[in-house]
Amino acid sequence: MTMLDPTPSLADKLGRPLRSLRISVTDRCNMRCRYCMPEDDYVWLPRESILSFEEIQRLVGVFAELGVQKLRLTGGEPLLRHDLPTLVELLRTHKSITDIALTTNGILLARHAGDLKAAGLGRVTVSLDTLRPGRMAEFAKSQRHGDIIDGISAAGRAGLGIKLNAVVIRGYNDDELTDLVEYGRRAGAEVRFIEYMDVGGATGWSQDQVVSRAEILQRLQQRYGPVRPVRETAWAPAERFVLADGTRFGIIASTTAPFCRTCDRSRLTADGTWLLCLYGETGLDLREALRIGLTNPEIADRIAATWRARTDRGAEERAAVPGRGILYQLESLREDPRREMHTRGG
Repeated sequence: MTMLDPTPSLADKLGRPLRSLRISVTDRCNMRCRYCMPEDDYVWLPRESILSFEEIQRLVGVFAELGVQKLRLTGGEPLLRHDLPTLVELLRTHKSITDIALTTNGILLARHAGDLKAAGLGRVTVSLDTLRPGRMAEFAKSQRHGDIIDGISAAGRAGLGIKLNAVVIRGYNDDELTDLVEYGRRAGAEVRFIEYMDVGGATGWSQDQVVSRAEILQRLQQRYGPVRPVRETAWAPAERFVLADGTRFGIIASTTAPFCRTCDRSRLTADGTWLLCLYGETGLDLREALRIGLTNPEIADRIAATWRARTDRGAEERAAVPGRGILYQLESLREDPRREMHTRGG
């Protein structure tokens, strides 16, 4: 395998193609959400270890030659990375990349939406777990709910496609399902409900807090009547549904119905570790490969060999654990910050 011999059909042991790459551009965040990074203090990645925009652009070029078509910029909170539109412009130089999206908490989105669109960003996904500012202040330790709403509005005005992610947690926001659907309808955004997962910093996770896909559908059907599934590609993480009036929403059921067998996603941490699964323990150090002077074909060989050997089914394996509890204790997270969701891009 060389850069002169690209193989878009590169597949792992289960036949899953290398097609979608999530890129964390920073491990810093300006919120402290309970399911991601609830602690006040963290061990941050050393600044000198963070990939530069030029390093990210070069790696994306290698991945694109191997079949990656879709990119998603994540964090931490990616808009804390200075001059992010410049990175989008750099990534747009790779013609085989067909889609560049951004996942953000939305706090800084209003000031950057127009520049991001002009740079070539196509879509944003905004995390919006509640429509109640008081709840967000308690749950995420942030008083900036209004800034998030402003950011969603600004994204719409800029012409960006918008999705809203809501992690549904029993006893916190599970009484807002229909409110979020109605807000998404008004905002021109598709809502995606996400089952609460035992990943990274979710050290307060328990199975009884999970609101399953089946229960979400049941509650929405009680309000809206029959809900029809949308038939489309099996590679998307969300199952999409449509209400009688045409309103669409999605559910990501990673806890009760994992989609591991059709997962074409991998993750690049802010310091250049390539992870093959959200639950992955180890990864391939691509920052070292860059900084010791490996050529693009040599890096491509390492990536291709690693993907071909991939057998990861992290969510499936976790679902089969008897008496399933939290994945990591706080002490083990502090020992290895790459286990945190804000480091590996969620």
